[in-house]
Amino acid sequence: MSPEEILSTYGPREAMEYDVVIVGGGPAGLSTAIRLKQLAAEKGSEINVCLLEKGSEPGAHILSGAVMDPIALNELFPDWKELGAPLNQPVTGDDLLVLSETGEQRTPDWLIPRNFHNDGCYVISLGAVSKWLGEQAEALGVEIFPGFAAAEILYNDDGSVKGVATGNLGVGKDGEPMDSFQIGMELHAKYTVFAEGARGHLGKQLLARFKLDEGKDAQTFAIGIKELWEIPAEKAKPGLVVHTAGWPLNDDAFGGGFLYHLEGNKVTLGYVIGLDYANPWMSPFEEMQRWKTHPSIRAHIEGGKRLSYGARALNNGTPQALPKTVFPGGALVGCDAGFLNAARIKGSHAAIKSGMLCAEAAFEAVAAGRSGDELTAFEERFKASWLHEELWTYRNFKNWFKKSPLMGKLMTGVEHWFLPKIGVKSPPWTINNMVKDHTKLRPAAEMPQISYPKPDGKLTFDKLSSVFVSNTNHEEHQPAHLTLKDASVPVNINLAQYAGPESRYCPAGVYEFVKTETGGDRLQINAQNCVHCKTCDIKDPTQNIVWVTPEGGGGPNYAGM
Repeated sequence: MSPEEILSTYGPREAMEYDVVIVGGGPAGLSTAIRLKQLAAEKGSEINVCLLEKGSEPGAHILSGAVMDPIALNELFPDWKELGAPLNQPVTGDDLLVLSETGEQRTPDWLIPRNFHNDGCYVISLGAVSKWLGEQAEALGVEIFPGFAAAEILYNDDGSVKGVATGNLGVGKDGEPMDSFQIGMELHAKYTVFAEGARGHLGKQLLARFKLDEGKDAQTFAIGIKELWEIPAEKAKPGLVVHTAGWPLNDDAFGGGFLYHLEGNKVTLGYVIGLDYANPWMSPFEEMQRWKTHPSIRAHIEGGKRLSYGARALNNGTPQALPKTVFPGGALVGCDAGFLNAARIKGSHAAIKSGMLCAEAAFEAVAAGRSGDELTAFEERFKASWLHEELWTYRNFKNWFKKSPLMGKLMTGVEHWFLPKIGVKSPPWTINNMVKDHTKLRPAAEMPQISYPKPDGKLTFDKLSSVFVSNTNHEEHQPAHLTLKDASVPVNINLAQYAGPESRYCPAGVYEFVKTETGGDRLQINAQNCVHCKTCDIKDPTQNIVWVTPEGGGGPNYAGM
């Protein structure tokens, strides 16, 4: 059955009414909800707020480095320490390393650009912070529905956003309802806030419907691949932050490594690669595994144990690429819009602040009896905020690297070391980018093949064992949530021209080309492995893959990430 046939047969869906509905239980969505409730308490009024989270609980799908600047959290909860927020490990030192294949060159402290300074920041688990924010939101009266995925945007007759509908449960692989079938429910709101993270499934639809990115730079993305390790106590350096450039990437790809020492003999480490890379033979997962073998990285984790694994696409955000964030009946916040500061390698403070600014605009509108219009005050508040000033200061970082890695390194030094030294806070020039990531992939025949070493099972691992420790699970009978516009494209174009790049850029072994009985090829989609990173939706050279939301509660269940 099609969704329309299911609705006509089993509908109508139950509908619930709220003042504000929020899609996504990360720092942006939860901060929106919290600020709405705080404002209502301050004004002695009521506001009904509902938040949908597709993971099993807030934080279950959250993946980030992460070093957190507490500037926005200080505003949201000035007493966060007393409230027990899990920001336990202050940054104690910064190492910026340029790696060769076997050696390193440490940048002297006095030469480190300002974007790599982390004074006053904390090494955290963003999943733990999101779980804590969820507890604060519920204590304030926010209704949180974990395990419910927003699958459809609902519209009023005038075209404004009416709310969202959750996905149906108990639909079989053939699209037919099973015995366990439950039809989704509708959540209607005066305003709906979308906080799905980078490349949000519904946010992507809103960008297209309302032409929110018209006249803007092309949004550009990266994939971040991360592991959590427990290391011997004698190797622990709580608060040390290490960033690396150089090896194993060659000079035509953007990326680098991070390694952060948490409290409790834990290390979080990973690799970020821009999804504008050209060589279809590249495997970001394998590059990350290879990076761990470098003596400078191996020294931190050898003798330890890997605890968890995950991957997530992230915005390389520039304010030039930031879309219009409001439309009739709703708004985009956090990485659903692209507020991350790529130069600082930080997004959680931007997510929290964007949610707060949106909440202030939405509360004013609801209090004034409005609904379904544009929250123009959100964009006005953003343009007057410290967040806009910060993002504008770092606006050129990724776009210089798009010209060349050498240009990127040189101009990062000019803009974020030299100019501040002479009293210039923000560069007087702006660099733009109109090229989308998926267009940069070159035919396989034009690019050198890459040979990756086999994993040793101690320091380096394969994809399937990695997915296992991400605690990823999907109901096996549901339809695949990784869909193809045209089923012939993977073999006829992607495999023929690009050597099947989806089998390499996916960090979870979802895509696999297998031989048919007649000796041909077909693409097998192992959707149960999907860690919801969205890389395929971004990098597919033909834009033929469309990620849609699976049943709520499916996907990874990250612990400590």
